Amino acid sequence: MKKTLPSDTGAVTEGRRIALFPGSFDPFTVGHESIVERALPLFDEIVVAIGVNYNKLTLTTLEERVAWIKGIFRDEPRVKVISYEGLTVDAARQCGATFMLRGVRMIQDFEYEKNLAEVNRALSGIETVLLYTLPEYSHISSSIVRELVKYGQDVSAYLPHNCDPSLIPQTWKVK
Repeated sequence: MKKTLPSDTGAVTEGRRIALFPGSFDPFTVGHESIVERALPLFDEIVVAIGVNYNKLTLTTLEERVAWIKGIFRDEPRVKVISYEGLTVDAARQCGATFMLRGVRMIQDFEYEKNLAEVNRALSGIETVLLYTLPEYSHISSSIVRELVKYGQDVSAYLPHNCDPSLIPQTWKVK
């Protein structure tokens, strides 16, 4: 029997496995791309949700990040991209997600994600699915990429290869 799951938007997900993959994604790296690609067989839909954090200085605008990530997954209809303000569990509820997708690079990430998963479950009942970053991407973080951009270093190796080059800011050094 299929379970019907209502959301705040009135959408009914009728047993569909929808995962919310939240983050600031400034920028969206090959590590993030890998998590989404590896999670696609697990879910019917993945919603990449760009959270607005006014306390965080960003390298790119929210609109640029949305366009960039949509461009990366332009050929994958099961990946949607949204932006949101407020609690992540509220964004999940609004898009009908019953799972939170998160990536873990190292043990410090695991401890943080465990605490976050427990709070999210207590607030909304949502389950969190953790995928470990592939070893070749474990050293990559958006913070490190931002730092490299700041100092004029080539960041090509850290960005998804299928992204539209016209969406990469002109000030970034990429080959």
